Amino acid sequence: MTNHVPFVLMSFMVIGKETEKVQSQKSFAKDQASGTLYLVPTPIGNLGDMTFRAVEILKEVDIIASEDTRNTQKLLNHFEIETKQISFHEYNTHERVPELVERLKNGETIAQVSDAGMPSISDPGHDLVVACIKQGITVVPLPGANAGLTALIASGLEPQPFYFFGFLNRKPVEQKRQLEKLVNKEETLIFYEAPHRLKKTLTNMSSILGKDRSAVLCRELTKKFEEFLRGTLAELLEWANDNEIRGEFVVIVEGNSHAVQPGEQLPEIPIEDQINNLISAGEKPTAAIKKVAKLRGLKKQDVYALYHHLNDKDQPD
Repeated sequence: MTNHVPFVLMSFMVIGKETEKVQSQKSFAKDQASGTLYLVPTPIGNLGDMTFRAVEILKEVDIIASEDTRNTQKLLNHFEIETKQISFHEYNTHERVPELVERLKNGETIAQVSDAGMPSISDPGHDLVVACIKQGITVVPLPGANAGLTALIASGLEPQPFYFFGFLNRKPVEQKRQLEKLVNKEETLIFYEAPHRLKKTLTNMSSILGKDRSAVLCRELTKKFEEFLRGTLAELLEWANDNEIRGEFVVIVEGNSHAVQPGEQLPEIPIEDQINNLISAGEKPTAAIKKVAKLRGLKKQDVYALYHHLNDKDQPD
């Protein structure tokens, strides 16, 4: 790790004097009053990526809470794991969380797994983690496969800082709103997308984030047909329109190197350049002019005239 701050903070909590406001979890204390919830990553494609520790934990726990029991059973069969499963997905969260917490309070150990990769990110595991923390139940995470980071390190785009978003909203209007909020993000952006929605998502990304933004489509990670497609958002959209789309995708998009934040624009930057930076980032010209006028405290009509080199008599009403 290059950033040692988390380690310093952790050390302080262990050796420092604990206060009533700090909840301390010693994950492997021998005098645990309840069971332990293990967050166990599973392979994102290649079964060889399963860790020895993950297999060991899945064999030792009392029960496995699985996003899809049929899918997880294939994994269990491959590694000769006989532990029983219980379904835990987005449609039974409200009933399952109290049930699983109660079992943990009674001393049972539970492993939570998703269909693929790290649990508690794109599944309801987070709700269970929060409930356990509130009850003082130990939560132990295991390291393992993650599609977003696996794609990022091979993308060729800046690996840090990055902004993990995951799945965008399926509704077109909501998806556009989400992307509009990401236009000025300087961090490399990480998204997940299903094959049948990829074209529409790339269309919106190209329109809103900017067609010249560099991006990478990462398909079928760790599997036989793993593929990386690199280009601009416009080029990748063209590829998607010309090819049959198969497999799950991670979409990596470069950050905005011309991001415009309120109060951060230098006064000496010409208004025309400032507007063009916004347009390059995906803003429509009218919206860019309006934003620059607001940032500089000018009238929109004056900025419009300056940008289009109009005389007073040529300005629109």
